[in-house]
Amino acid sequence: KFKSIWDDKKFNTQNGTQEVKELLGCGAMQFPKPVALLEEILQFGVDDNDIVLDFFAGSGTTWHAVMSRNGADQQNRRFILVQLPEPLDPTNKEKKVAADFCNEIGKPQNLSEITKERLRRAARKVQNDNPLLVGNLGFHVFKLDSSNIQSWEVDRHNLPLTLENAVQHLITNRSEADILYELLLKLGLDLCVPIEPRAIVGKTVHSIGKGTLLVCLAEHIT
Repeated sequence: KFKSIWDDKKFNTQNGTQEVKELLGCGAMQFPKPVALLEEILQFGVDDNDIVLDFFAGSGTTWHAVMSRNGADQQNRRFILVQLPEPLDPTNKEKKVAADFCNEIGKPQNLSEITKERLRRAARKVQNDNPLLVGNLGFHVFKLDSSNIQSWEVDRHNLPLTLENAVQHLITNRSEADILYELLLKLGLDLCVPIEPRAIVGKTVHSIGKGTLLVCLAEHIT
């Protein structure tokens, strides 16, 4: 049974600070939650193949705890972390260390870059601590943006021009990956399904879910 009051020293935020220092080599985060605390919470009712959502990811402790538990019991819990790219002001005493760290790794000075870098380094640690772990320790990063597809807005006083403008219905300067993932979202497909490129008649075709869906985004198709 779980205790009503958690006063174990391993749940202290000082342990979280030390964990970040060991991973990043500096105290880039102020008093983050320790991995042990999150692992304890996960045991309340997060089972194999469940998805854990952390809407304020911070240093990424939730991911670290999820992967650590997966390594311990060989389960396949997944996760979604949400973190705004909150700017790190180097003139602010509390944020200077984090801002300097972003400069050191060549990334923009914002909090989400700290989150991503911790995930990369924690993945290596989890793998080293659990050499038999066969699960996927990778992650995708998505950023909120406008649609890649131009909306249909009719100028009833100049229909020919409206039709002409709609010939190119994709917004310029967007990558194939941008368009591909928007299609997955619109179709309600899992963003973690395997995507593999295939060559068919000299064109690149994206095979999604082992051929469940085939997408070709080449500009010219015979």
